[in-house]
Formats: sequence, structure tokens, C-alpha cells
Amino acid sequence: MASWWEEILKCPVCGAKMMREGNGLFCLGARRHCYDFSKAGYVNLAPSKASGGGDDAALITARTAFLNGEHYGEVARELCRILQTHIPQGTVLDAGCGEGYYSLKMSREGMKVFGVDLSKRGITHAAKSGIREGADAFFAVAGIFDLPVADASLDAVVSLFAPVAEEEFLRVLKPGGILLLAGAGPEHLFSLKRVLYDVPYRNAPRADAPQKMENVMESRVRYTFSADHDTLQHLFAMTPYFYRTSKEGIQRLSQRERLDVDVDVEFSVYKKL
Repeated sequence: MASWWEEILKCPVCGAKMMREGNGLFCLGARRHCYDFSKAGYVNLAPSKASGGGDDAALITARTAFLNGEHYGEVARELCRILQTHIPQGTVLDAGCGEGYYSLKMSREGMKVFGVDLSKRGITHAAKSGIREGADAFFAVAGIFDLPVADASLDAVVSLFAPVAEEEFLRVLKPGGILLLAGAGPEHLFSLKRVLYDVPYRNAPRADAPQKMENVMESRVRYTFSADHDTLQHLFAMTPYFYRTSKEGIQRLSQRERLDVDVDVEFSVYKKL
């Protein structure tokens, strides 16, 4: 009997249906393209020119350490609450899943989760974690703008702090399926930016909101948590500010032993008509 993820996959080369045989995935096209499972349990379905991109090892390590501290636990709970409201037991694509923190949270709530990311390091961590947990999740190296997913095969797409590939998401969603976005609200990490920058700025509204889907729900999560020195360093390393901060700002942060960090995350749900 085929696994649920075999039913939604398509060959990234020819678009044919995929099936598992032994330790590989084969397509049913004329040339029978083959993709081997790694020792970690994932499959690389990215084009060769894109494979190997994504987040590096240092970023994956920092983000894993931070998320394992459950500092974004309330964000994960709101994510799962929204999904359960709209699709109590559905098939979800975690688009840009990184090391799989949110993917596994969704799996624990009864979702079938397909996590994709271009970072092999992130997907390796996600796949190993999923196997340890016995999660109903499947992970693959793939990009969000060219998904190895059949048309109209998913109940939901989740995009957390990631770009929105609206046309591709529309293609893979079933009619009535939802796109759940989570992004930084105006005050997100503002206290951190007060340390890093002489003139901190509030976050602008996202510019890539879907234009061809119906906005059916908005939600916002705001809270503050106390971060020690190591947690601050892990948080800083996983943000875009890591590449945009002066030496002076980095030094100021390195001298902080503790900081109350603002979390402000906005959720939006869009429905495919």
C-alpha cells in the first residue's frame, strides 16, 4: 500500500507520478527517474543547480538551539490552533521547513506533513527528528517555487517567515484549501533592535501577500520572554540582522547578559477559491 506522500509527489524532472521501491523513489514516466533516500531518511528532489543551497550549518545549529528552548512555543500553538480550525486532519506542506520544528509540532496534532527546504543540513535534522518521534511526516530537499507536488493535492500550505510563492501554492492546493502565513508583526524583536541599532525601526507590512486568494482570517500573537546571553546569540544568528548589523551593534549585544525580547507574529489565512 502506497504511503500518503507517494500520492502527492510528482517527479521534478518529468512531472510523472512517483512511487517507492526499496530505498528509492521512482517516477512512472518513460525514463523512470530515480531518487535515493539518504541515510537520514529524506529524498533530494531539488534541481541540481539549486541543490545544496539554503541555510548553512551555523544557522541551523543556532536556530535549533533557540527553538528547542520553546521561546516560540506560543507561536507554534497558534499555528496548530488555526490549522485545526480549518483542516482538523489534513495534508500540509511546510514550505521552507528548515530543521522541522514547526513540521513536527503540526504532526503531533494529527496532520500529515510534507516539509521541504533547499538546505540539506536543515532537512537532515528534520528527517532524523521525525524518525526519532515516529512522526507522520516526510521531508525532501526542494524549493518552494518549483515543488515536487502534484496539482490540487494538498489541504494546506504553511509558510512561516518565508517568501510567498503564490502561483505555486495555488497549483498544489485543493479547491478550498488554505494558505497559512506567519510573519513578523510591527513590534517583532523590537527590543533586540534597540540594542543592535542606534535608530531601531518597526517592521513594515509584508509586500508579498497573496492577490488571487480570499483572506478569511487574521490573528496576532504578542508576548515577551526573558533571554539569557546564549539565547540572545542564537536568536541573533537566525535573523536577517546578523548580516546587517555594525561591529558596534554586535559588541553591544555580546555584552548583554539578559534581555526581555518582544515577540509579535501576524498570521493570515487565505483560501483557494
